Amino acid sequence: MTQPKKDESKSALVVSAHSADFVWRAGGAIAKHTQAGYAVHIVCLSFGERGESAKLWRKGNMTEEIVKASRREEAMAAAEILGATVEFFDMGDYPLRADKESLFRLADVFRRVQPHFVLTHSLKDPYNYDHPMATHLAQEARIIAQAEGYKPGETIVGAPPVYCFEPHQPEQCEWKPDVLLDITDVWDKKYQAIQCMAGQEHLWEYYTRVAQQRGVQAKRNVGITSTKNIVYGEGYQSIFPRVTEDLA
Repeated sequence: MTQPKKDESKSALVVSAHSADFVWRAGGAIAKHTQAGYAVHIVCLSFGERGESAKLWRKGNMTEEIVKASRREEAMAAAEILGATVEFFDMGDYPLRADKESLFRLADVFRRVQPHFVLTHSLKDPYNYDHPMATHLAQEARIIAQAEGYKPGETIVGAPPVYCFEPHQPEQCEWKPDVLLDITDVWDKKYQAIQCMAGQEHLWEYYTRVAQQRGVQAKRNVGITSTKNIVYGEGYQSIFPRVTEDLA
């Protein structure tokens, strides 16, 4: 396990159901924030060894341990490109299930990282129950990490905003972005990280198109006369209201 850095003034936490999810859905946000000096830490709850590694299984003579090792290597390479640290809970997938020990383990990560914001999956996904399971686990761990009575004496977590990154089929997941992030300046890094995911090569161009689509939408939302050159973007849906003194 690679530990998160301790000396950064700002930090972020990404909770990913499977070992590739953080790359497709949040690779731009991760690269953008590490470039800005954030310490970004990723938790992969599973390797996606059963349900998200079809290309590897089709090679034959595979075992779960071989597939896990391959997916771990891919995720670590991608995280390094994005400038983040990563750890693996190895909770299994299809189905992903959490016990109290895993919940407390994630709460401990929240305490250790002290994230300024959290990225995770959509609250609903009828195509993949592992994704909302990861979201609910992240949400509950956040609440526990805020509790004074959990491991008294430790520094509790405040109230970091939680953003749900884009699911594969947003309409069916009732996901609607209220944040569009310009990732144009870090797209090359994200695409390098995407190319680490050899087990799911069929998704490389799909998520390129998603980024281009969100880029067009982001450009439209800053005004078509804006000189800001937005080509690639990522969409996020916030769970909690934004608290601000300035609506500009």
